[in-house]
Amino acid sequence: MPRHKKIQKRIIESDFLYKSRVVARFINRLMLNGKMSTAEEVVYSALSKLGEDRKLAVKIFEDAVKNVMPKIEVRSRRVGGATYQVPTPLKHDRSEALAVRWIIGVCRKRKGRTMSEKLYNEILAASKSQGEAVKKRDDIHKMAEANRAFAHFRW
Repeated sequence: MPRHKKIQKRIIESDFLYKSRVVARFINRLMLNGKMSTAEEVVYSALSKLGEDRKLAVKIFEDAVKNVMPKIEVRSRRVGGATYQVPTPLKHDRSEALAVRWIIGVCRKRKGRTMSEKLYNEILAASKSQGEAVKKRDDIHKMAEANRAFAHFRW
């Protein structure tokens, strides 16, 4: 018998300019203190630098997010007094959420320049499978590979 109620997933509507759910999710994650218009301004200016054509800009952005998305992650699992890092495959939503979070985290960590410039540079790097966010994904995959021996604890 389950211990918790099944949580209802919130459906995120596509953003009005690019008609993309990923862009809307990105804007929501970037937003601080409820300032949606500021977050939209930052994301839209970064996307407009990617390309004049909106479809091309959104394609580059979605490719960047796809390149950062991890396939597997490690979760701590306590078995008989010892804690193991157990590799676990990820669902698409979780994977996308991590990718968005990592890209924004990398941009916030960098000093200098405006946020839209930092975002533009990171998206461009990620679309070419480079940059810090992609490196973070690779580190997670390496950790999961190193702990593959504990995969049988995943029941």
